[in-house]
Amino acid sequence: MSQYKGEIVPAEGKLGILLVGLGAVSTTFIAGVEAIRRGVSQPIGSLTQMGTIRLGKRTENRVPKIKEFISLAELDDLVFGAWDIFDENAYEAGLDAGVLEKDLLNQVSEPLSSLKPMKAVFDNRYVKRLHGTNVKSGKNKMDLAEQLMEDISEFKSANGCDRLVMVWAASTEIFLEESDEHRSIEAFEKALYDDSEAIAPSMIYAYAAIKSGVPFANGAPNLTVDIPALTELADQYGVPICGKDFKTGQTLMKTIIAPGLKSRMLGLAGWYSTNILGNRDGEVLDDPESFKTKEESKLSVLEQILQPDVYPDLYDGFSHVVRINYYPPRGDNKEGWDNIDIFGWLGYPMQIKIDFLCRDSILAAPLCLDLALFLDLAKRAGMKGVQEWLSFYFKSPQTAPGLYPEHDIFIQLKKLKNTLRYLKGEELITHLGIEYYDD
Repeated sequence: MSQYKGEIVPAEGKLGILLVGLGAVSTTFIAGVEAIRRGVSQPIGSLTQMGTIRLGKRTENRVPKIKEFISLAELDDLVFGAWDIFDENAYEAGLDAGVLEKDLLNQVSEPLSSLKPMKAVFDNRYVKRLHGTNVKSGKNKMDLAEQLMEDISEFKSANGCDRLVMVWAASTEIFLEESDEHRSIEAFEKALYDDSEAIAPSMIYAYAAIKSGVPFANGAPNLTVDIPALTELADQYGVPICGKDFKTGQTLMKTIIAPGLKSRMLGLAGWYSTNILGNRDGEVLDDPESFKTKEESKLSVLEQILQPDVYPDLYDGFSHVVRINYYPPRGDNKEGWDNIDIFGWLGYPMQIKIDFLCRDSILAAPLCLDLALFLDLAKRAGMKGVQEWLSFYFKSPQTAPGLYPEHDIFIQLKKLKNTLRYLKGEELITHLGIEYYDD
């Protein structure tokens, strides 16, 4: 592979992180960073903060922390902003979300209380279970996009930020399929002026970010930045983009377990998954059209990992069922049940049962941090367009046209770390190992 020829601009000055949505995920993320800054807690779950990277041969014993190996923004240099359809500040929103204990929120109440959300671009037709009051109005969707660009510019100036990134941490929109309005920049911009229903609010945010030169990560399963118009725009403006749908609970388990089954050539007859969850996420997904968007994201994982066309005797025709049930008492503490029917030697059946009592926002918050820091790195390194090396963080990783997405979490991690090695001119790790036994 050719060596990286570019230069990584140092991570100097302030990095502004603009969050779309100031709900459970965003408030948990912001409060967590503030707590870590104060030495109250540790950045558990964050690869950028706690992960290491092996360099060279195993015998060289070079295993620095990722944040010491490559130039990343420091936590003390992060500044937060957000849009939300409700006008509560981050402290109030954090209390309402009920993820973090009040004692912890009180220790970081000052910075959280000072973070008041900007008016959001929102349309109830795309998220039918929510009704917000802190919402922008405009003559058309292009007008709304221009208002967002103004917000971005004003935030950067008011907070003395040198660089910005944007992360979509808002609700799942209704299911949309790619249409003519999405296939070119010209068609997309015309659709913005025409107030076309093909343009969802998340696309307006992505458009505003890219036009402002701001890297964009899509943490929901919406059709957003993964359309030709916006990938072309990102290339044109030199902006890194990635998505979609944070890989947190049940799908995280699938991308860990399924590669293990495949590596041992164990067959799969069926995988039944059901979730019970409360909070705003559960309420939104209780709408069939929003659930359809999430279902598409969740169902794609096993097919790509197990490759039934390559291994028909093991995986052809397996049954894969996903259910999501809104259960308000559970709040953010989602529970994912999996029943996995497998078969082994001579076709004898076996079962695996998983009951993952996870905390969705606790799992998502470190992903927000890593994506913000890595997207900023990508921009400083001159990388643009789809950042497939960040597939590690998503249920439905975005790829170049014609490429199938890689879902195996272990391969995803190798891709990510090899990209970092490549950027720093280090030898890529193949894990071949034969060099230790050469005469």
